[in-house]
Amino acid sequence: MSEPLAGRRCKPCEGGIPPLTAAEAAQLLTQVASDWALIDGARAIAREFRFRDFYRTMSFVNALAHIANIEDHHPDLEVGYNYCRVRFTTHAIKGLSENDFVCAAKVDLIPLA
Repeated sequence: MSEPLAGRRCKPCEGGIPPLTAAEAAQLLTQVASDWALIDGARAIAREFRFRDFYRTMSFVNALAHIANIEDHHPDLEVGYNYCRVRFTTHAIKGLSENDFVCAAKVDLIPLA
């Protein structure tokens, strides 16, 4: 059995490899929280997180930023008073890679208190 996504590390990606197919992406999507969705023709995954207040929103954003920096794989974020929309894609290949799902699985582990 392979290691769960949250236990894996992102691999450097400078391009030169094909993005995941829609079928491959759909299979990996089953290994992250059900709130994640394939978007942009299966070239990205996205999820919206909701919070009670700005402080909790920013605490989440800071925790997410820490994960992104450790993995050297950075999402696009849209942040407001009580929400954070997260979008992962691998820009170098203009589509999804396993790295996007590894990071999504790690983000799923952030406590949402």
